[in-house]
Amino acid sequence: MLIKRKSIEAESNYRSGPVAAKKVEKIRKPKFAPVTLSEHDGVRYLHFGTEWVQGAMRLRKPDWLELEYAQQMMAWMLFKDQPKQILQLGLGTGALTKFCYRQFPEAQVTAIDLNPAVIMICESMFKLPANDERLNVIEMDAMDYVADNHHHDQFDALQVDLYDATARGPVLDSTEFYQACFDCLKADGILTVNLFGDHPSFAKNIKVLRYVFGTVLCLPEVHDGNVVAIAFKPRLKLDLDTLYQRAEIIHKNTKLPAKNWVDGLALTQK
Repeated sequence: MLIKRKSIEAESNYRSGPVAAKKVEKIRKPKFAPVTLSEHDGVRYLHFGTEWVQGAMRLRKPDWLELEYAQQMMAWMLFKDQPKQILQLGLGTGALTKFCYRQFPEAQVTAIDLNPAVIMICESMFKLPANDERLNVIEMDAMDYVADNHHHDQFDALQVDLYDATARGPVLDSTEFYQACFDCLKADGILTVNLFGDHPSFAKNIKVLRYVFGTVLCLPEVHDGNVVAIAFKPRLKLDLDTLYQRAEIIHKNTKLPAKNWVDGLALTQK
């Protein structure tokens, strides 16, 4: 099963053309690949009309993070145990959004996705809860959201998983995008982003992240391609002893393999 490329967002297509002997701007709706499903060994998978897996949910454990890369996206928990505001860019199957919503009952969780079909399928087939006073799933372009000054300096943690159906690298990876993400974070905020390690886009994303953020670290590759990068707004020096202690608590409370995350971070210090 191929799972290394994920996609949940496409950009609007704006064109201008001649109408009645003059040019006028035409705004066209974004075109999305078809949203399709498959199931195997008790796991439901989301696809965009191809074999590439966009997300997964174990039917008997709908709130569990089934894919290892999704577990790694929660590595910011090593540094923050009581987040108040969490932002997810790219909904996928809603796995990360559901996990944050359940795990942090005091936090506000916001998820942004441009494709209304993805939001609908998450609600109907992946057990995404309805919006309430703590959960806000918004149909919107991720770039528009993070570029809005009203959202700046708000979030403790920001998770980015934005791919199109062609899986040729993240949809949004410009300096402007990552700077807007930086601006949305609080002073000690953390971003995690799902990248594709053996694709040319990886080096570009890491270069831009290191230009914008104070510290950028990468966890070991999983799923034969996925690399989760962790970007810290301030410059950071790791305290591995404290992180291992924190990892024990995370594993006890969530069953997530947090010690493996610290092992991966430790490799970056050698």
